[in-house]
Amino acid sequence: MIPPAQAEAAALLQGLTGAAPIETHISAIYVGAETAFKLKKAVALGFLDFTALAERERLLRRELALNQPFAPGLYRDVASLTRAPGGGLELAGPGEVVDWVLRMAPVPPGDFLDAVAARDGLTPALLDAIADTVAAQHAVLPAAALPDPAAAMAAVLEGNRRAALAAGLPAERIEAWAATLGGALRRLASILAGRARAGRVRRCHGDLHLGNLLLWQGRVCPFDALEFDEALATIDTGYDLAFLLMDLDHRVGRAAANRVLNRYVARGGDAGLTTALPVWLSLRAIIRAHVEAARGQAAKALGYLDRAEEYLRPPPPRLIAIGGLQGTGKSRLAQALAPWIGAAPGALVLRSDEIRKRQAGLAPEQRLPPEFYAPEASAAVFAELTALAAEAVGGGHAAIADAVFQRPAERQAIAAAAGGARFDGLWLTAPLAVLRDRVAARRGDASDADVAVLEAAAARDSGPLDWRVVDAAADPIPAARECLGVCAPNPC
Repeated sequence: MIPPAQAEAAALLQGLTGAAPIETHISAIYVGAETAFKLKKAVALGFLDFTALAERERLLRRELALNQPFAPGLYRDVASLTRAPGGGLELAGPGEVVDWVLRMAPVPPGDFLDAVAARDGLTPALLDAIADTVAAQHAVLPAAALPDPAAAMAAVLEGNRRAALAAGLPAERIEAWAATLGGALRRLASILAGRARAGRVRRCHGDLHLGNLLLWQGRVCPFDALEFDEALATIDTGYDLAFLLMDLDHRVGRAAANRVLNRYVARGGDAGLTTALPVWLSLRAIIRAHVEAARGQAAKALGYLDRAEEYLRPPPPRLIAIGGLQGTGKSRLAQALAPWIGAAPGALVLRSDEIRKRQAGLAPEQRLPPEFYAPEASAAVFAELTALAAEAVGGGHAAIADAVFQRPAERQAIAAAAGGARFDGLWLTAPLAVLRDRVAARRGDASDADVAVLEAAAARDSGPLDWRVVDAAADPIPAARECLGVCAPNPC
């Protein structure tokens, strides 16, 4: 509801656009044919206070500054609502300023990604584009100081515990959830501090879910970054990503969330974020739980509470390596298995081809010249692959390593990366004629291998194999699931 003191402003904006407002608890958006106007409500809600005109102006300008670089053309300017000589209000007149609005371009309702998800429109290509957008945004954000990330997150935990209780969620479950998450935070304190020292804490979007991503001018853009609380938005990039992953997991499915996680890590190399994912995902789920409870959506709220509790019960980590010649379908198999292995949102897939492209500063689908396949370059790729696998599994997450693994030393090294966790090695095989056809037909893939590369690899001796051999001439997924004990997508 628009506060009575802003009734005149609301009437002017409705007259300018010919539309009733789209309201949240803190804003009203009026969407016209040429312009959308965002009015901040003059409300005080405990965690924010927009009652002062100067504060509304300041935060609208902050919102413009935060969002305009990542959605150019969508965010236009901040304009005044002024008292006209006849006594009414007008837009950007010379009179006394009564209120302020953010001017934006109108966006078709179907172009917001929550709407795209609701119509099952999140294709693999669009999910990759979402991950690329978030990775690109995080990459350009400057590092921010946060002396004690665990303490900062503990304060977030406490605020959400109180909000959940106030919203009427079951007190016993909320207190148990808070105690479990608090213990996990204490165990993660040194890891979170290390990530902060490494520059992983930045002034992030802060509210990065599907509803705050849209299609704009042919690409995915984030918008509506959290502007009213710098502390809430000065967070680990992994926690920023976690809201999107939780939203995808809960509303679309684990496979979608897993794909975005893996594409994001492929672009930036931050495999270490998986260590804190259970805590981050759980916090994001509880935020949604108490928001839905406060709206009177009890069933939805309890669904998010279930999810928040589930995230804090991750299964043990494990490492799977998938090897074989080019064209055997290693990457397809890894992608099919990953969502259903390990902690949410599934196993981290570490693909040597993607690591090679990242080391060269390229997107996975861009081709590399031959010098990037020299022995020393390949050794660097394999060293990073094993290090990232060890980091993920050592932090409690499952991982799948995807590479040719033709040399015995490589197979031994990746097995050692599992540490004390379970390790499974799969070796995919298929007739050479089948592999030639597959490699020749590949388009838009991270692998640059052609038929000549395949022929050369086939001529080399792979040495003794102690991995499980899987026939990949047809579909290897059922056999791989059986030997790994993976049930997907439905329970066994």
